[in-house]
Amino acid sequence: MNLSIMSLTELKNSERELYLFQLRVGVAGVAVLIAFAVLFARFFHLQVVQHDAYASKAEENRISIVPIAPNRGLILDRNGVVLARNYSAYTLEIFPAKVKDMERTIQELGEVIEVQAKDRSRFRKLYAETRNAESLPIRTRLSDEEVARFAANRYRFPGVEIKARLFRQYPHGDLAAHVIGYIGRINTKDQERLAELEVAANYRGTDFIGKSGLEASYQLELHGTTGFEQVEIDAAGRGIRTLARTPAQAGNNITLTLDIKLQEVAETAFGERRGALVAIEPATGAVLAFVSKPGFDPNLFVDGIDSQSWAELNNSPDRPLNNRAIAGVYPPGSTFKPFMAMAALETGKRHFKSAISDPGYFEFGGRRFRDSKPGGHGYVDLYKSIVVSSDTFYYQLANDMGIDAIAAYMAKFGFGAKSGIDLEGEAIGVLPSPEWKQRRFAKPEQKKWYAGETISIGIGQGYNAYTPIQIAQAMATLAAGGEMYKPHLVSRIDNLRTGERRAIEPVLAQRIPFKPENVEFVKRAMAGVNKEGTGARSFGNAEYTNGGKTGTAQVVGMKQGEKYDEKKVAERHRDHSLFIVFAPLENPKIALMAIVENGGFGARAAAPIARAVLDYYLLGKLPVGVPAAAGAGAAKPGAEKEEEEESD
Repeated sequence: MNLSIMSLTELKNSERELYLFQLRVGVAGVAVLIAFAVLFARFFHLQVVQHDAYASKAEENRISIVPIAPNRGLILDRNGVVLARNYSAYTLEIFPAKVKDMERTIQELGEVIEVQAKDRSRFRKLYAETRNAESLPIRTRLSDEEVARFAANRYRFPGVEIKARLFRQYPHGDLAAHVIGYIGRINTKDQERLAELEVAANYRGTDFIGKSGLEASYQLELHGTTGFEQVEIDAAGRGIRTLARTPAQAGNNITLTLDIKLQEVAETAFGERRGALVAIEPATGAVLAFVSKPGFDPNLFVDGIDSQSWAELNNSPDRPLNNRAIAGVYPPGSTFKPFMAMAALETGKRHFKSAISDPGYFEFGGRRFRDSKPGGHGYVDLYKSIVVSSDTFYYQLANDMGIDAIAAYMAKFGFGAKSGIDLEGEAIGVLPSPEWKQRRFAKPEQKKWYAGETISIGIGQGYNAYTPIQIAQAMATLAAGGEMYKPHLVSRIDNLRTGERRAIEPVLAQRIPFKPENVEFVKRAMAGVNKEGTGARSFGNAEYTNGGKTGTAQVVGMKQGEKYDEKKVAERHRDHSLFIVFAPLENPKIALMAIVENGGFGARAAAPIARAVLDYYLLGKLPVGVPAAAGAGAAKPGAEKEEEEESD
């Protein structure tokens, strides 16, 4: 009985297990069929429905679009002398995204090719500044032997390649460096600017961009148009063959108004002294010479400047990177007086015969404003006031005119406004006025303009502060009879692809309606300065007619009653030396302003530099024996007293 029951139970369990097994097999089969159906559907979608899209992507993976950087345009002087050019060389480049251990890679590279400490330092600086760069140079300008040595060891350095690159070269070194400027590697700020200008696409494959000078202000002209290559690549990313090529178009050449030889004469005349000079053609605004001393060698920046060189330039007390000609602001000193004389004549505050008795000082509000000549100049009319540079005459004139009239008239000459020269970084300067003082100072007691502050304005001191380019433009405007042209450094732009030559036409900024007789009077008085006055020592024997004005500007204030003694003052606290001049008198072809920082009297330091420039420009004479150190054009032994008596 029990046996029958057990057999029946076992039979029932076997049937159940078989049923469950068949059920599982059925479910699994259905699942497999569903999986295969899904897989088939997915394959169908990818290979049939999206065939064209993925075929394109596959083609893109097979073909690489490689940008071709264009040749940068040349910079030439007015006679065709090349000031900035290109040359090709091999560069060892690291692709940061493909290198796992940067320090180890650089260390091992140094065993194959010499990698100096400055190379490592420059690379780290570039790496920190341009994290998203495709590649960065660790060594530039490799020799053929170094190229061959690396090629033999290339398998050891994934993410390191040799590239042929174009390099910028400035064959004249630091000559006209502040005009030409330099190029540097594109950083994030540059990329943002290019995006704002909507030209970023044209800079694919370009690593360098103009950073200062004309290299920066004419960047879009010099850069050119990027080309492209379609290159078939293998699985390792190596190029197999070129399928198509769109050549790059070289940038435009720019020809300057500068004569590099004249520039050399001017810079040599400065020697080691600090200062600036701007020479302008009055009839067009063309800049003939543009000096900021000391300068720098722009070739240092081509590869990315090393830390030591950068520290030397950036920390130098002489500030060689500062473009003094457009960004330095200085009191104009007595070079301001011819413009004050014009303002007096034009406003009717003075006439040709106006005269005073100059006792050597001017009393105002219980304060005595002293003349540079103790005892004064005696009887002084308007002509003599310019020739002998009478401070007392202009103290009184400033008081009679008032600050509002002075500010309004000097603004016509361009003082206190940008000249518009085709360089970036121009300063505005300071044209003093009650409105300016309101904006400038925060405390209520500082905002008020006091009548006594006007007195010093008349001799180019006080709050007066202008750039050399502003003073040179004012001199050119006076020489041209009131026609003010916008200063410019580029005369022509040449498109090498089309052969088109685009001239930069002179831009007449304004025409000041001077009375011709007033202009001729002031110009004649300035001619007297160089014949019988404070500029006679430098220009008395000139072979051409000319007119000028010396200037001496205080750097530090003197206490009332204190006499200035140059020998007792630290060199960097001594007066600045300034000089303005134009020539010839009848038909001015050149007008310039020169300043020598801490050079003392204008006749002693700045005037001889101006004479050297004019002699070469007008006569073709190279200066003989121009010293390269401080003291060029200094007074002859025993003549110091005479210099003081004629000082401005």
